[in-house]
Amino acid sequence: MLTIRREEPDDADAIARVHVHGWQTGYAGFMPDEMLGRLNVAAWAQRRRDIGTADPEHPFTTLLGEVDGLVVGFTTFGPYRRNQDRDDLDPAVGEILALYVEPAYWGDGTADALLAAARTGLTERGWTAYRAWVLADNRRARRFCERAGLSPDGEQSTYQVPLAGGAEPVGLVELRYAGRLGD
Repeated sequence: MLTIRREEPDDADAIARVHVHGWQTGYAGFMPDEMLGRLNVAAWAQRRRDIGTADPEHPFTTLLGEVDGLVVGFTTFGPYRRNQDRDDLDPAVGEILALYVEPAYWGDGTADALLAAARTGLTERGWTAYRAWVLADNRRARRFCERAGLSPDGEQSTYQVPLAGGAEPVGLVELRYAGRLGD
């Protein structure tokens, strides 16, 4: 049975594992294999610790989905990042920054439950609208957002994928989705 709870400091490794597996499976075929192959769970976990995502005073909240004590998914939400900059926050609009589920749990309702929990969290903070950025080539995520009532609002960005050896980064188009809360 799925349970949802708030991130704690000791969860960094489990969240990083889900994040890396989500990228490696979900972005295969349109994100460079070289980049996906060098993703490192330990490094991503340390990055979470360094930015203090589990701190209750952090502007963003991460909720975990667990099955029998195993973290199988997570979502992170908070104020909207103008230009996707964590230091330039718009207090008028909420944002779902991340929603990742272990591939073995895709389609079982875990992502739906995490999204519902994030929407509740955003509503409790007083937001009536929220946004999420989705890679244009990620058709699965785009269908998920659209089924959840989000729709592209016309804004686009380019995510620069860094490559090893000083190679020129690869630019992937991101689409901004928008939705209402409390409707």
